[in-house]
Amino acid sequence: MTRVTADHSISLDGYTAGPNQTPEEPLGERGEELHTWMFEAEDDHQAEREAILEASAFIMGRNMFAGPGDWGDDWRGWWGDDPPYHAPVFVLTHERRDPVPMDGGTTFHFVSGGPEEAFERARDAAGDGSISIAGGAQTLRQYLAAGMVDELRLHVSPVVLGGGERLFDGLTGVTFEPVAVRHHPLASHLTYRVHRR
Repeated sequence: MTRVTADHSISLDGYTAGPNQTPEEPLGERGEELHTWMFEAEDDHQAEREAILEASAFIMGRNMFAGPGDWGDDWRGWWGDDPPYHAPVFVLTHERRDPVPMDGGTTFHFVSGGPEEAFERARDAAGDGSISIAGGAQTLRQYLAAGMVDELRLHVSPVVLGGGERLFDGLTGVTFEPVAVRHHPLASHLTYRVHRR
Protein backbone atom coordinates (compact mmCIF):
# COMPACT_ATOMS: atom_id res chain seq x y z
CA MET A 1 0.00 0.00 0.00
CA THR A 2 1.26 3.48 -0.87
CA ARG A 3 2.52 5.44 2.14
CA VAL A 4 1.12 8.98 2.40
CA THR A 5 2.81 11.71 4.41
CA ALA A 6 2.18 15.41 4.93
CA ASP A 7 4.42 18.18 6.25
CA HIS A 8 3.02 21.50 7.38
CA SER A 9 4.53 24.52 9.06
CA ILE A 10 2.12 25.93 11.61
CA SER A 11 1.97 28.75 14.16
CA LEU A 12 1.47 28.28 17.90
CA ASP A 13 -2.15 29.39 17.45
CA GLY A 14 -2.81 26.86 14.67
CA TYR A 15 -2.47 28.92 11.49
CA THR A 16 -0.69 27.72 8.37
CA ALA A 17 -0.99 31.07 6.59
CA GLY A 18 -1.48 34.59 7.85
CA PRO A 19 -4.46 36.87 7.18
CA ASN A 20 -5.03 38.75 3.91
CA GLN A 21 -3.49 36.35 1.43
CA THR A 22 -2.85 38.02 -1.94
CA PRO A 23 -0.85 37.16 -5.07
CA GLU A 24 1.87 39.45 -3.72
CA GLU A 25 1.73 37.88 -0.23
CA PRO A 26 0.52 34.32 -0.89
CA LEU A 27 1.20 33.20 2.68
CA GLY A 28 -0.63 36.20 4.11
CA GLU A 29 0.69 38.76 6.53
CA ARG A 30 3.71 37.37 8.40
CA GLY A 31 3.05 33.90 6.95
CA GLU A 32 6.64 33.57 5.77
CA GLU A 33 7.74 33.58 9.42
CA LEU A 34 6.34 30.04 9.70
CA HIS A 35 9.07 28.81 7.36
CA THR A 36 12.06 30.56 8.95
CA TRP A 37 13.32 27.17 10.17
CA MET A 38 13.71 25.98 6.57
CA PHE A 39 15.97 28.83 5.48
CA GLU A 40 17.93 29.77 8.60
CA ALA A 41 20.20 27.26 10.35
CA GLU A 42 19.57 24.92 7.40
CA ASP A 43 22.04 22.31 8.62
CA ASP A 44 20.08 21.98 11.87
CA HIS A 45 16.97 20.97 9.93
CA GLN A 46 18.50 18.88 7.15
CA ALA A 47 16.68 15.70 8.15
CA GLU A 48 13.28 17.42 8.11
CA ARG A 49 13.98 19.13 4.80
CA GLU A 50 15.02 15.83 3.20
CA ALA A 51 11.96 14.03 4.59
CA ILE A 52 9.66 16.60 2.99
CA LEU A 53 11.11 15.94 -0.46
CA GLU A 54 11.59 12.16 -0.31
CA ALA A 55 8.18 11.40 -1.84
CA SER A 56 7.83 10.08 -5.38
CA ALA A 57 4.71 12.20 -6.11
CA PHE A 58 3.10 15.26 -4.55
CA ILE A 59 -0.42 16.71 -4.29
CA MET A 60 -1.14 20.38 -3.67
CA GLY A 61 -3.99 22.86 -3.93
CA ARG A 62 -4.16 25.59 -6.56
CA ASN A 63 -3.19 28.34 -4.09
CA MET A 64 -0.02 26.51 -3.13
CA PHE A 65 0.90 26.31 -6.80
CA ALA A 66 0.19 29.90 -7.69
CA GLY A 67 -1.65 31.78 -4.95
CA PRO A 68 -5.10 33.35 -4.98
CA GLY A 69 -6.37 35.21 -8.03
CA ASP A 70 -6.20 34.67 -11.77
CA TRP A 71 -3.20 32.70 -13.01
CA GLY A 72 -3.17 33.81 -16.60
CA ASP A 73 -2.21 31.46 -19.42
CA ASP A 74 1.55 31.85 -19.02
CA TRP A 75 1.83 31.64 -15.22
CA ARG A 76 4.17 28.80 -14.17
CA GLY A 77 3.79 29.13 -10.41
CA TRP A 78 6.06 30.94 -8.00
CA TRP A 79 8.53 28.11 -7.53
CA GLY A 80 11.08 29.37 -10.06
CA ASP A 81 12.47 27.35 -12.95
CA ASP A 82 13.63 24.45 -10.75
CA PRO A 83 11.02 23.68 -8.06
CA PRO A 84 12.27 21.55 -5.16
CA TYR A 85 10.01 18.55 -5.82
CA HIS A 86 11.86 16.84 -8.70
CA ALA A 87 8.84 14.55 -9.16
CA PRO A 88 5.29 14.75 -10.53
CA VAL A 89 3.07 17.25 -8.69
CA PHE A 90 -0.72 17.05 -9.00
CA VAL A 91 -2.47 20.39 -8.49
CA LEU A 92 -6.14 20.41 -7.48
CA THR A 93 -7.99 23.02 -9.52
CA HIS A 94 -11.26 23.65 -11.33
CA GLU A 95 -9.37 24.98 -14.34
CA ARG A 96 -8.19 22.67 -17.10
CA ARG A 97 -4.61 23.28 -18.13
CA ASP A 98 -1.83 21.42 -19.90
CA PRO A 99 0.98 20.00 -17.73
CA VAL A 100 3.85 22.37 -16.97
CA PRO A 101 7.26 20.66 -17.09
CA MET A 102 10.01 22.42 -15.15
CA ASP A 103 13.73 21.92 -14.66
CA GLY A 104 14.96 19.17 -12.36
CA GLY A 105 12.22 16.65 -13.14
CA THR A 106 9.24 18.48 -11.64
CA THR A 107 6.08 18.50 -13.77
CA PHE A 108 2.91 20.18 -12.54
CA HIS A 109 -0.23 18.29 -13.61
CA PHE A 110 -3.60 20.02 -13.15
CA VAL A 111 -6.45 17.86 -11.88
CA SER A 112 -10.02 19.11 -12.17
CA GLY A 113 -11.71 15.86 -11.05
CA GLY A 114 -11.27 16.34 -7.30
CA PRO A 115 -9.08 14.90 -4.52
CA GLU A 116 -9.77 11.25 -5.37
CA GLU A 117 -8.65 11.66 -8.97
CA ALA A 118 -5.52 13.51 -7.86
CA PHE A 119 -4.74 10.72 -5.40
CA GLU A 120 -5.18 7.98 -8.00
CA ARG A 121 -2.93 9.79 -10.44
CA ALA A 122 -0.31 10.45 -7.76
CA ARG A 123 -0.41 6.80 -6.67
CA ASP A 124 0.13 5.65 -10.26
CA ALA A 125 3.01 8.08 -10.67
CA ALA A 126 4.62 7.13 -7.32
CA GLY A 127 4.77 3.41 -8.09
CA ASP A 128 6.47 1.81 -5.09
CA GLY A 129 7.31 5.22 -3.62
CA SER A 130 5.34 7.46 -1.28
CA ILE A 131 2.97 10.38 -1.82
CA SER A 132 3.22 13.70 0.00
CA ILE A 133 0.21 15.95 0.53
CA ALA A 134 2.11 19.21 0.19
CA GLY A 135 -0.73 21.57 1.18
CA GLY A 136 -2.22 24.03 1.68
CA ALA A 137 -4.44 23.69 4.70
CA GLN A 138 -7.72 23.05 2.88
CA THR A 139 -6.16 20.36 0.69
CA LEU A 140 -4.50 18.60 3.62
CA ARG A 141 -7.73 18.79 5.66
CA GLN A 142 -9.63 17.00 2.87
CA TYR A 143 -7.15 14.13 2.79
CA LEU A 144 -7.00 13.88 6.59
CA ALA A 145 -10.81 13.76 6.77
CA ALA A 146 -10.87 11.04 4.12
CA GLY A 147 -8.42 8.90 6.09
CA MET A 148 -5.83 9.05 3.32
CA VAL A 149 -2.83 10.33 5.32
CA ASP A 150 -0.61 7.90 7.25
CA GLU A 151 1.82 10.32 8.85
CA LEU A 152 1.52 14.03 9.68
CA ARG A 153 4.67 16.01 10.44
CA LEU A 154 4.01 19.43 11.95
CA HIS A 155 6.74 22.04 12.13
CA VAL A 156 5.56 24.39 14.88
CA SER A 157 7.14 27.81 14.69
CA PRO A 158 7.20 29.96 17.86
CA VAL A 159 5.00 32.57 16.18
CA VAL A 160 1.47 33.78 16.94
CA LEU A 161 -0.29 35.04 13.81
CA GLY A 162 -3.66 35.89 15.37
CA GLY A 163 -5.57 35.15 12.15
CA GLY A 164 -5.38 33.51 8.76
CA GLU A 165 -6.03 29.96 7.67
CA ARG A 166 -6.18 27.22 10.32
CA LEU A 167 -5.24 23.63 9.56
CA PHE A 168 -7.66 21.78 11.83
CA ASP A 169 -10.86 23.87 11.59
CA GLY A 170 -13.86 21.57 11.10
CA LEU A 171 -11.78 18.39 11.09
CA THR A 172 -13.45 15.52 12.96
CA GLY A 173 -13.18 11.74 13.08
CA VAL A 174 -9.38 11.72 13.14
CA THR A 175 -6.95 10.92 15.96
CA PHE A 176 -3.22 11.57 16.09
CA GLU A 177 -0.73 9.24 17.76
CA PRO A 178 2.53 11.02 18.70
CA VAL A 179 5.57 9.09 17.49
CA ALA A 180 8.46 11.60 17.52
CA VAL A 181 9.38 15.11 18.59
CA ARG A 182 12.49 17.22 18.12
CA HIS A 183 12.95 20.73 19.44
CA HIS A 184 14.95 23.63 18.02
CA PRO A 185 14.71 27.35 18.77
CA LEU A 186 13.18 27.98 15.33
CA ALA A 187 10.65 25.10 15.34
CA SER A 188 9.42 22.04 17.18
CA HIS A 189 9.13 19.11 14.77
CA LEU A 190 6.23 16.83 15.75
CA THR A 191 5.45 13.54 14.00
CA TYR A 192 2.06 11.84 14.34
CA ARG A 193 0.60 8.60 13.04
CA VAL A 194 -2.90 9.37 11.75
CA HIS A 195 -5.92 7.18 12.55
CA ARG A 196 -9.58 7.34 11.58
CA ARG A 197 -12.01 6.89 14.49
